[in-house]
Amino acid sequence: MSADPKPRILVVEDEDSLRDGLTDVLVFHGWAPVAAATGEEGLRLGLAERFDLAVLDVMLPGISGFDVCARLRQARPELAILMLTAKGSEDDVVHGLRQGADDYVTKPFSLRELVARVEAQLRRTRRRAPAAAFAVGRWRVDPAALRAEADGAAVDLTPREAAILALLARESGRVVSRRTLLQEVWELRNVDQIATRTVDVHLAKLRAKLGGRAASPIDTVRGVGYRLA
Repeated sequence: MSADPKPRILVVEDEDSLRDGLTDVLVFHGWAPVAAATGEEGLRLGLAERFDLAVLDVMLPGISGFDVCARLRQARPELAILMLTAKGSEDDVVHGLRQGADDYVTKPFSLRELVARVEAQLRRTRRRAPAAAFAVGRWRVDPAALRAEADGAAVDLTPREAAILALLARESGRVVSRRTLLQEVWELRNVDQIATRTVDVHLAKLRAKLGGRAASPIDTVRGVGYRLA
């Protein structure tokens, strides 16, 4: 994380008016944005400099936002990444998350929602991961190493996936609502005013890592939330 007292945010957006508007809003809230208009420029900056957060548009000239995300995630595993996308389908969202994105916002979005998402990501980058390992079904989860192991198999976890599992393990046997997940894992405020499928997409990806819906220790309680089986 940057030593600069102001969190540094990389903004990669090819639309001039939106890029300028985003940087103005970020400056207004006390952050230090650095803007890029192309995927190539954004990737160069992201690899050369230290940032606390990257805000990436998906549709960029040249290298796509998905590709920038994947390469930044590989080189900067600690970097928080927020995707901006005009594509709202679940396949596009899942693809972005699989490339390493922590969250996404679908255009058009309100500045209030965007600021809330940025705040949440910046808080997450400053939160230390819990060191103690814990069990989730047959899996032993090591949140410090971001790794889960079971029966000789091992999977890598993102910080958010480890936090989701830690919350479900803490509330073992009880249903954890999507609202609670947004508040405690995403650290979002005013969640009742935010429409998002982020939780469901992250849980689907996490289930796939843990063996798919049939083998995963995570159950869906339809219309309510999730709990450990």
